[in-house]
Amino acid sequence: MSIQLEIPDSVAEALRLPQPEQKQRLTVELALALYGRGLLSLGKARELAGVSRFEFGLLLAKRGIPRHYTAEDLKDDIAYARG
Repeated sequence: MSIQLEIPDSVAEALRLPQPEQKQRLTVELALALYGRGLLSLGKARELAGVSRFEFGLLLAKRGIPRHYTAEDLKDDIAYARG
């Protein structure tokens, strides 16, 4: 399944972004917003943004968006690291 989002021409023209960058930048903005609101996991938000895990982490830090990392996530990571 794929979702297409229509942005009115008047809004697209008002964006303060070069036209070739608009799609990528808007997709990144959407990914950051959805992750920040807890609507997407880190992995899926990163996938939507089309950037590496490291790059997405930098974007989160720049925006002051905290990572959603629970005690359960820590237990899973420790168990994974131990093999």
